[in-house]
Amino acid sequence: MTHIKTTPITRIKSISKEDFIEQYYKPQKPVLIEDLTKDWPAYEKWNLDYIQSLAGDQIVPLYNNEPTKGRQNSVVPAKKMKLYDYIDILKTQPTDLRMFFFNVLQKMPVLTKDFNYPDIGLKFFKKLPVMFFGGKGSKVLAHYDMDLADLVHVHFHGNKHVTLFAPDQAKNLYKVPFTVHNLETIDMDEPDFEKYPVLQEAEGISVTMKHGDALYMPSGYWHYITYDDGGFSITLRAFPRKLARLAELFKNIIFMRTFENMMRRIFGQGWVDYKEEKMVQRLNRRYHKQHQSA
Repeated sequence: MTHIKTTPITRIKSISKEDFIEQYYKPQKPVLIEDLTKDWPAYEKWNLDYIQSLAGDQIVPLYNNEPTKGRQNSVVPAKKMKLYDYIDILKTQPTDLRMFFFNVLQKMPVLTKDFNYPDIGLKFFKKLPVMFFGGKGSKVLAHYDMDLADLVHVHFHGNKHVTLFAPDQAKNLYKVPFTVHNLETIDMDEPDFEKYPVLQEAEGISVTMKHGDALYMPSGYWHYITYDDGGFSITLRAFPRKLARLAELFKNIIFMRTFENMMRRIFGQGWVDYKEEKMVQRLNRRYHKQHQSA
């Protein structure tokens, strides 16, 4: 069995604002803070039953692990259903259906009473607290967030596993051109090193999250997620303040996504296959050239 190289994340119980800034924010180093949310009402209240009790009749988009094909935009829901019924699935059976970017302020503002923005030195964007839901066994494609925010990601109800990769690891992850994710055919749990040898160069950080754990993910960090149980998380975002990061943010949102969707509409699956094939060939050539000369 083959695995990508990882080291365990640094885990701490609590931390002061000054220490967090010096030890983690300035060096852009991930950390898991176990007691950051212990004083949140959410720590005691939030579980799938509670969220379901507030769901009402709202319909939500759900996504699975099937790659988007042809002329579809790069992010298209697999189906829509009532949130109440979706949570029933999460509570009773494995599923690859996931929901992401559930805007709390728009969809369930009562939840804002249950959490606060931690005083750790990040300037949070308080208009966009978003939730993510996944079923037992579901997986989230390795990716980084297009807006390049610093993230505090808090998990509830069960456990999930996260593998983080620093931004400079993108060169080893088979990043698909004009996207923020890696190749969808790669099994990150048991990668095929013969087909994708560059993955042997990748170095990740391994994180197991339980209820209430808060994970700091610095700007541009890649994350690959697997759900051990049906559960959900909330992410608090602090947008980048450095000019170079802001320029990259606008390039991602205004140019990259627009260009990708335009090319898909014009050329369909041929565009997707072409860029992925060229990327794999280029990375594999680089790998074999380096190791032949070593």
